[in-house]
Parts: sequence; structure tokens; C-alpha cells
Amino acid sequence: MIAPFAIAALPRIEFGAGAVQKLPDLAARFGARLLLVTGAGSFAASPHAGALFQALRQRGLSWQTVEVAGEPSPELVDGAVRAVHGTGIKVVVGIGGGSVLDAAKAIAGLIAPGNSVMDHLEGVGADKPYRGPATPFIAVPTTAGTGSEATKNAVLSRIGADGFKKSFRDDALIARVAIVDPDLLATCPPALVAANGMDALTQLLESYVSARANPLTDALALSGLAAVRDALLDWYDRGAAAVEARAGMAYAALVSGICLAQTGLGSVHGLASPLGALFPIPHGVVCGTLVAAATQVNIEAMTARDPQNPALAKYAAAGRLLANAEGASAEAARTALVATLADWTQRLALPRLSALGVVADDVARIVAGSRGSSMKTNPVMLTDDEIARVVAARL
Repeated sequence: MIAPFAIAALPRIEFGAGAVQKLPDLAARFGARLLLVTGAGSFAASPHAGALFQALRQRGLSWQTVEVAGEPSPELVDGAVRAVHGTGIKVVVGIGGGSVLDAAKAIAGLIAPGNSVMDHLEGVGADKPYRGPATPFIAVPTTAGTGSEATKNAVLSRIGADGFKKSFRDDALIARVAIVDPDLLATCPPALVAANGMDALTQLLESYVSARANPLTDALALSGLAAVRDALLDWYDRGAAAVEARAGMAYAALVSGICLAQTGLGSVHGLASPLGALFPIPHGVVCGTLVAAATQVNIEAMTARDPQNPALAKYAAAGRLLANAEGASAEAARTALVATLADWTQRLALPRLSALGVVADDVARIVAGSRGSSMKTNPVMLTDDEIARVVAARL
């Protein structure tokens, strides 16, 4: 029997080399006035910017620009909304990494109503229902990691002792179109390839073993994990020359976003929330440095308390796939999975948490802040001590 499941809305997806050339025509369907949200100079300096801007002008489109430097904050979103509210913006185009897409998504949601994002930010805002309407949003990722182009979440941060990393989340925020062009990833430096690639891997693995997984997301997650296996290290090692690997990771990141939007995530992303709020640590670095330890602790917890949990068989399947261990026993395959994740973490030069400012005295408050939505779909309910073990293993 296949248990009941639901699939939430997805964007129209345009995938492939050169797909960004479709942007002017797609944007023009919504109107002639754009808000272009980019990184702090990163896209404007890319070899693709000049041709795209010229094509937008030829299509009769005009635009204002918002630049996003680092993790987007509520203040950045509110400032952008104030600047463009009432100016006739018909479509928001986000071109950049996950932070840019999250900022663009939130701005698109609030241009028309004009209120503060703090009215809707989960757990820290006024908890008011979002009524929209959202301005149409087109997502154009230039990194391969977060999968934000396929989700309804806009993750915003305020970093510091009283910081937070929370989502503005609504179905109306889903991009109308996601343009995934592997050519836009050609200039990603190795450190960004590593962090974002391990973010995509973590999202695929956590979606696959999630308590809300279903047969459709399982199939997508496994195809994404196979793409990561074949592409991530090759792209990291060979850079722009690894054209097929770059496309493979673009696909893996997109699929990771599709899967997490349907299934939720797990303990790594539960911990990423307080770590990203309390310390200036990029999200992908958190995922990459924790995924092996978190997988080990999950496996140990289920083996001890819930040996019939279907996620144990899934971890074994993932181990056979990622470690090329076809025919291995379930136990051997799970051991190979953890070893492979740990090896990749080292080969991709992902730092330990202590190198990023985290000390042993921080563990208790990190654990206390980890019980958000992602922990609720982890395949096993972890104790505080088990969550602390994940953090301590990477100090």
C-alpha cells in the first residue's frame, strides 16, 4: 500500500544551459516594470550581465535594483519594500544565491501590501496571517545549494546574541518561474561549490529519510543524491572545466528544493537555525560540517530505540548509492554512508565549528534553539544529549 501524500505547488521550471536567455520574454508576461534583486555586485560583474540587460531593454523592460550582501535581514527586506511600494513594480526577478532568492521572495510578497516582514516571520514576528497579494517572482539561481527557487520559504536572519534565523513562509511566495541555467554557475569559487554542494546533499538526504517522505520525493531525492555523487567532487576539483558536473549539481540543488518543500528536513537544519543566528556562519558550511555527525547520531538513536524505523533502511540505501557499495549489508552500508560523508567533509575543506567561533560553552544554547520545524520531521526524536553530541563532534 502507498500511504496518502500531498504535493505542494511548484514553479514552472526552465532548466538547461542558456535558459537565462528566456528571462526577458518570461518577465514581460507580467509587465514592463521589474525589481531586480542581485548579490552585491556579483551578477553585474559576471559575463552574463551585459547581454541580459541589453535583452531586457530590447524587450521594453525597465527596472530598479536591490543588492543583497550576505544573509538577508528583516531590515533589508523592509527597506526594499518601502523603496518600491507604490512604484508600479509588476514582477520581481531574483538573480543570485540562496540569500538573494530568499530576499527577493520576501520582497515580492510584501511590495503590494507594504507592511513589515516582521508581521509574518515565524516565531519572532507578530504572527499575523499573510493575505498578500504577492507580486509575481522569477527565481534565477547562480549557485547550486539551497534550492530556494523551488520553495515557499524566505529565510531571514538577525545575527548576534539575541539573533534568529526564521522563515517567512506562504504558498503565495512560490516563484512563478524558476530558471536554472548551469552556465550561470561557471564562476563559483571552490569554497562556495563545497558549502553549497553539501547543503544540497544534506537537503536531499534529510528529505529522503524525513518522517514526511513519500514515494515521489524518495525517487527525486535518490536521483539528486546520485547527481551529487557523480558531480560534486569533480566540480570542486576541476572548476569551470567540469561542465557536466556543474549541470549535475544545478539539478541536484533544484531537486533538493523540490523535496524539502514537500517533506521538511531534519536535525542538521534544526541546528543550522541557532548556529546561523548566533554566529556569522554561512548556512552551507553548517550543513557540510554537521551532516556526517548528525547522520551517525540518527542511526545510533534509531538502532537503539526504534530498530524498525524505515529510515534505517533508507540510510542503508543512501550508503550503497553514495559510497558505491552495491550489495553491502544494511549495517555495512550505513557505516559506509557516514564514512563517505566524513571523507567528503574533509576533502571539501569544510571547517570545524571551533574554527568558526563556537566553543563548548555555546553547546547548551545551540541545542535549546534547535527545536524548530526541521527537528519535527527528523526520522527520530533526538534527546538534548544526542543533539549536543552532534555539535560536540564538530567542535
